Amino acid sequence: MGGAVSAGEDNDELIDNLKEAQYIRTELVEQAFRAVDRADYYLEEFKDNAYKDLAWKHGNIHLSAPCIYSEVMEALDLQPGLSFLNLGSGTGYLSSMVGLILGPFGINHGVELHSDVIEYAKQKLDIFIKTSDSFDKFEFCEPSFVTGNCLELSPECTQYDRVYCGAGVQKEHEDYMKSLLKVGGVLVMPLEEKLTKITRTGPSAWETKKILAVSFAPLIQPNHADSGKSKLVHLPPVMVRSLQDLARIAIRSTIKKLIHQEAAGRSGNGLRNPPRFKRRRVRRRRMETIVFLDKEVFASRISNPSDDNNCEEFEEESREEVERVPELKPEPPVNILRERVLSLPLPDPLKYYLLYYREK
Repeated sequence: MGGAVSAGEDNDELIDNLKEAQYIRTELVEQAFRAVDRADYYLEEFKDNAYKDLAWKHGNIHLSAPCIYSEVMEALDLQPGLSFLNLGSGTGYLSSMVGLILGPFGINHGVELHSDVIEYAKQKLDIFIKTSDSFDKFEFCEPSFVTGNCLELSPECTQYDRVYCGAGVQKEHEDYMKSLLKVGGVLVMPLEEKLTKITRTGPSAWETKKILAVSFAPLIQPNHADSGKSKLVHLPPVMVRSLQDLARIAIRSTIKKLIHQEAAGRSGNGLRNPPRFKRRRVRRRRMETIVFLDKEVFASRISNPSDDNNCEEFEEESREEVERVPELKPEPPVNILRERVLSLPLPDPLKYYLLYYREK
């Protein structure tokens, strides 16, 4: 599934293409997609395909096409502080993007059938937190993943504001999926070959919208052949943050506000997004020359030297001129938040705690 937009040279160009094709339509979703590089969730030997609008599968590891994730993110209508349940959480790519929008006071849970994929997702999450240039630009709701079949969730599990299922849902499981939603919540799932958005408008009232045709592998049914008993999946408990953690969030938030105010003061109206640099291209045009001789007019076309096979010397000069055009290069990013935290008159262990012990 996929192929709806052109491939990109990098993550930003892929997002540009998704925006142009109207798959990404809101600023929050765009920011999340730009902050999490899709290639980081691929195995090294397959990264050449990371920026194509195609699904990818290797063993149990699977990523949906970028156009699908875009529609899912837009349909979920995510807001800070909401609770989110990802059924078939896979590599954690989607859960990480969602976590950037939910912020520190949201809930971000994932259920994945395969234990090896859970380990893969945890490794990718750890790398994102420790090394991503984007991490300090957001307050992150870290995903928690559990292993199990999403059709065997414990009856004691809480309901969620937003739910996504990444496998094809059979019609007989539709009510089960709906039961996971709070009133006012949104469920997005592939249902009868259509990506479907279901909003719970009341205790027994629903609104359904078909988004687009899709093709997903179906949900795997529970297998009770070994014990004959259901293996209930217990989702992570909703934890109350410690005062220490709340203090870290508040300090980081305050420093970010000061940085933003200073930037806005310098520029007059602070830029939301820094300008992106692109290669400058030089184009040559044919020229028509009109020569005036006394009172008569003599018109003559003077051909472009690059069209003339006898003008090799001029051709070489033209080529050199193009090569001499300087290419604009972005300056390496500076993590101002990190610099500010490290300059605080605090003990080093506390500084690194404020930085989540990140490596850069």
